[in-house]
Amino acid sequence: MKRGIVCAILLTLAVSLGAAYGDYISAKSKLDLIQSEHVAPASRITLTARELNAYVAQEIPTVTDGVRNPKLELLGPGLARGTALIDFAKVRRSQGHPAGWLMSKILEGERPVSVTARISSGAGRATVDVQEMQISGLQIDGRTLDFLIQNFLFPLYPNAMVGQPFTLGHRIDRLDVQPAGVGVIIGR
Repeated sequence: MKRGIVCAILLTLAVSLGAAYGDYISAKSKLDLIQSEHVAPASRITLTARELNAYVAQEIPTVTDGVRNPKLELLGPGLARGTALIDFAKVRRSQGHPAGWLMSKILEGERPVSVTARISSGAGRATVDVQEMQISGLQIDGRTLDFLIQNFLFPLYPNAMVGQPFTLGHRIDRLDVQPAGVGVIIGR
């Protein structure tokens, strides 16, 4: 009896890991196709929420040390939430910016972080506006949020574009963010 339960659990785990890897491969091939610019004008390529999450789970931890369990939620038209466990001190160290003694005491350790953003796009440009951020359940918005973006996000990621339009590239006309997925619409 116990052996059957263990086998069922292992089989379920293997199937779910296989599905996640399949979603990652699917997302990666769609993104590669978009980047190759071999997509017909006026085409729509949809990345499902599962594909996006598989891609984020695979790619984010390999790029940034100190970020674990990243997830993406598509909340509604143009609205998305990203969550992760983040050790801010480890992220800063991995980018060559070790924190001083006091800051390391404040930043050290994993914290659950959630960022909700509105994404608008059209005519080959997009804007990401951060609506709110939560760190360890504490909501951060307004001037405090602006301070964190200016003093933590931009120094670590100088190419990040928050609150200002940026070019999408690869002939992308717009992104259609919906709860089921993100439609990437290729321009003419």
